[in-house]
Amino acid sequence: MALVVGPRAFLSPPGGGAGFRECHAATLAMLPDGSLIAAFFAGTREGAADTAIWIARRGGRAWQPPRRGIAEPGVAHWNPVLHADAARLLLFHKTGPTVHAWTTRLAVSTDAGATWSAPRPLVAGDATPRGPAKNKLLVASDGAWLAPGSTEDPRHWDAFIDRSTDHGETWALAPIPLTHRTPAAPGDGLWRGLEAGALWENDPARAFAWDGVIQPTLWESAPGTVHALMRSTRGTIQRSDSLDGGRSWSAAYPTALANNNSGLDLARLADGTLVLACNPVAGNWRARTPLALLLSADNGETWREEAVVEDADGEFSYPALIPAPDGATLHIAYTWNRRAIVHRAIAAQR
Repeated sequence: MALVVGPRAFLSPPGGGAGFRECHAATLAMLPDGSLIAAFFAGTREGAADTAIWIARRGGRAWQPPRRGIAEPGVAHWNPVLHADAARLLLFHKTGPTVHAWTTRLAVSTDAGATWSAPRPLVAGDATPRGPAKNKLLVASDGAWLAPGSTEDPRHWDAFIDRSTDHGETWALAPIPLTHRTPAAPGDGLWRGLEAGALWENDPARAFAWDGVIQPTLWESAPGTVHALMRSTRGTIQRSDSLDGGRSWSAAYPTALANNNSGLDLARLADGTLVLACNPVAGNWRARTPLALLLSADNGETWREEAVVEDADGEFSYPALIPAPDGATLHIAYTWNRRAIVHRAIAAQR
């Protein structure tokens, strides 16, 4: 199989002019009419109180200019996740001054993202950032929604899966076990964003104190058998498996896949082939380039790099990957140097 990556389509002008200085963390969903919708957070910089969730929709082959969709004055917004459920479009997102103090809120649209309900806590009374942390929900073969979540505190990162059997009305949290350890010391080849202040946390010493896994991406290989790949601080992508439909999970374990402690996402083609989008760079807080697509035909046991999406100097990160209804086309959106969000179509050819 070969993957053919289509041309870049910028959701906003890369030189500015869209109403924000920086943007990050795109999410994609396919609407019932076959059109694409995207969301991302944008503002002065990550963690700034003027950040909002912006929405863009593609009509035909062209993206309409993005617009502010969810904004609560004086509150930082982060990591939107879109989920289409029949006539409803759900928008999960984080709010809070830092990643250590954010919570999850939910807004709903019944007009394909034109307007949104007032955001509400996803799980009332729970300060844990429930629901998805970055990546899309998996609708399992039994109809359950599996939301890949994670928590972060000043020392430990941990992943979990939130499971709903009533279309998001209630949620049950299942942790992914992990034994924490002392993080490795920083080395060479660090991501320039640490020095440039791209993160909400500008002190590299504190950033290198974090250990663990976050932001899972999910797939189901057989009814009730679900798998997660996770971003980690340990130089490789970590994996966990569930044999009971996401109700419980194995302890996280390392794969042979390099990870730079940046986001990744996965999609499954109609023939079962797995496509993983990531920065295949080993080491904690390493460079966020290149952005590549890897293939697995054996349920994630082995992988081969098939296509490079971006390989210039810069930041090309936080991919969001979804399959089209034909099962042979994928759509990817990702951060382009924190100045724009890019969409590209990917054709799988034999």
